[in-house]
Amino acid sequence: MTTHLGMPGLRPPAGHGNLTGDASFPTAARAALADTQLRRNLGHATATIRAKRAAVVGEVPDWEALRDAGAALKAATMARLPELLEQLEANVTARGGHVHWARDAAEANAIVTGLVGATGAGEVVKVKSMATQEIGLNEALEAAGITAHETDLAELIVQLGHDRPSHILVPAIHRGRAEIRDIFVREMPGVDASLTDEPAVLAAAARAHLREVFLRARVAVSGANFAVAQTGSLAVVESEGNGRMCLTLPETLITVMGIEKVVPTWQDLEVFLQLLPRSSTGERMNPYTSTWTGVTPGDGPQEFHLVLLDNGRTRVLADEQGRSALHCIRCSACLNVCPVYERVGGHAYGSVYPGPIGAILSPQLTGLDGGTGDAHPNDSLPYASSLCGACYDVCPVKIPIPDQLVRLRAEHVEAHEEAHRLPTAEAASMRAVAWVMADAGRFARAGRAAALARKGIRRGKPVVPLPPPFAGWTSSRDLPDLPTETFRDWWARTRGEGAGS
Repeated sequence: MTTHLGMPGLRPPAGHGNLTGDASFPTAARAALADTQLRRNLGHATATIRAKRAAVVGEVPDWEALRDAGAALKAATMARLPELLEQLEANVTARGGHVHWARDAAEANAIVTGLVGATGAGEVVKVKSMATQEIGLNEALEAAGITAHETDLAELIVQLGHDRPSHILVPAIHRGRAEIRDIFVREMPGVDASLTDEPAVLAAAARAHLREVFLRARVAVSGANFAVAQTGSLAVVESEGNGRMCLTLPETLITVMGIEKVVPTWQDLEVFLQLLPRSSTGERMNPYTSTWTGVTPGDGPQEFHLVLLDNGRTRVLADEQGRSALHCIRCSACLNVCPVYERVGGHAYGSVYPGPIGAILSPQLTGLDGGTGDAHPNDSLPYASSLCGACYDVCPVKIPIPDQLVRLRAEHVEAHEEAHRLPTAEAASMRAVAWVMADAGRFARAGRAAALARKGIRRGKPVVPLPPPFAGWTSSRDLPDLPTETFRDWWARTRGEGAGS
């Protein structure tokens, strides 16, 4: 049986999901930068993951060829996405599954809560899923009187701590083990107050707690890393085994999957199962790779539902320049190398998808306001980057994140100019710079003036604090030491008439 709430013709969605917070990135980042413990936790964790990834990637002689293959496969898939989704639906249905189409978060949540309610269950176990976080499924289930139990260890820590994930792969990356111990003692039923903060001890406590939940659960909710259109098969990769428990023990399995996760064939899946573990956890292969196809009598869940989620994805698909954001396989490699993310963490982005990929994906899924710059949290996300390019260098499917950030910045500026007669201070400054650089004489005089200005700078800061709006630039940046002579003067002295060869 198929419920068509959003037909596979991929029309633009009627609404959007639970993607953004309320504060702009600059506002949230200032608070995060003041948290020294957060910065220590993030610095240690990201450095560890980077080193592991570099080691296992270095073992693969054809790594760049794999990246090229992944990028090409994703581009080809997006070009024929409607066709592949219909093929996936037909094969899931032929093998005893049920497919539902959801235009937005509200429709997806209504479908899932309705399916759970129909079973009579008052609780569900969940596999770690970015899609269900995106739509705010846990909150929707709670409003319907249904308890959702996160079973991934990091997600469990976040849930028990009444917190939000800060990383795509490691949601509790911002927590130290002493903090985790305190959360367990305070929130986990039946935990001994003498619990230590040794990792093995904390894992054992979580395992004992979750085992009871697994054994009584009748319904499970998962996401999907990939779906194979060729056979209607779904795949989930994970490191702890909790996913395998959720996917096999309950009577009913409900999977919420973004429509971009489909791949044409099993041969295509082979490429991504090589790229993903090395890029995400720094492992040669995932400890648990679970695949299933429909329903098998007497083995595993006897009722399977697949909810195909749009929630803004057709908006992105329609943009030829922006659609590469949909290529993301949620490895989080871009977060681990980003100097901005390492210093402020995921919460500052105000989005389910933090880091460089979130800075391009969230604005495209839910749009840019283009008002004053802080009118919508998405407006500031394209600026949450140094444009160093490290994110592109590690992306396993070669998403041109820096290029998209620049393009989104331009779109935001253009939208602001259309909505306001007066330019921003930054826009006025850039126009002034453009006027100076457009004329050789003006540019030469500006160079000589800049050389004189070096006397007003000490240790990268102006001797006399600059007034707004210039203070906004200098307060967070150190100026490099200016040279004693301009390039033009150096050229005239060393390459001009009479200079030695």
